[in-house]
Amino acid sequence: MSVAEIPPATIRVLLVDDHTLFRKGLAELLEQRGTITVAGIAASGDEALRVLADVKPDVVITDLNMPPNGGLSLLRQLRHDGWTGPVLILTVSDAEEDLSAAMQAGAKGYLLKDMEPEDVVDAVQRAVRGETVVAPAMTLKLVNLLQGGSSPASVKADALKLLTAREREILEHLAQGLSNKAIARVLDISHDTVKLHVRHILSKLNLTSRVEAAVFAVEQKAAGQGRRISP
Repeated sequence: MSVAEIPPATIRVLLVDDHTLFRKGLAELLEQRGTITVAGIAASGDEALRVLADVKPDVVITDLNMPPNGGLSLLRQLRHDGWTGPVLILTVSDAEEDLSAAMQAGAKGYLLKDMEPEDVVDAVQRAVRGETVVAPAMTLKLVNLLQGGSSPASVKADALKLLTAREREILEHLAQGLSNKAIARVLDISHDTVKLHVRHILSKLNLTSRVEAAVFAVEQKAAGQGRRISP
């Protein structure tokens, strides 16, 4: 597909993974919605660096463990070269140390290869909008890492009063690392309803991502000595 054939609103992705079958499957998945175009594919970090200028991606999705140097090496080189777009790690590793290394290297997100397909697509879209995105299973691990530094939650305790009872309930599930789909199942409401509530929560708390919301929720529970957020 030429550049002229790509709709202006389409998100351009550079996909980097050393497994051919996975690359093809993920490319098909990402393009199903019509809002994402896989503008380039590479089997290694070195190849990705060679094609980056030609494909001009909005976001890079890379595996973590690839020969010869791996996804973190690619990420660090991209940052060294001045490329400021979001880089998402997509991996099988759920190790907290790998998550930490990726975020410290400048990753905008950390996704797992066993995630629901729609959650991967949603994560790409949110990353392009400026959010930090992680697999639901990694939320609590990222919260643990972030609590060692400054947090926006500490100055927003009164903002909790702005949330409805349902929004507080959903916020607590976010802090537990549940995905929107899982929250919908637990509360017996639609996936779209959960997404709407999450948007309202972020707006009311003046936060930009689910991760920040989870940090806020965990800190509020700690401040209340384990008291539940939801009434």
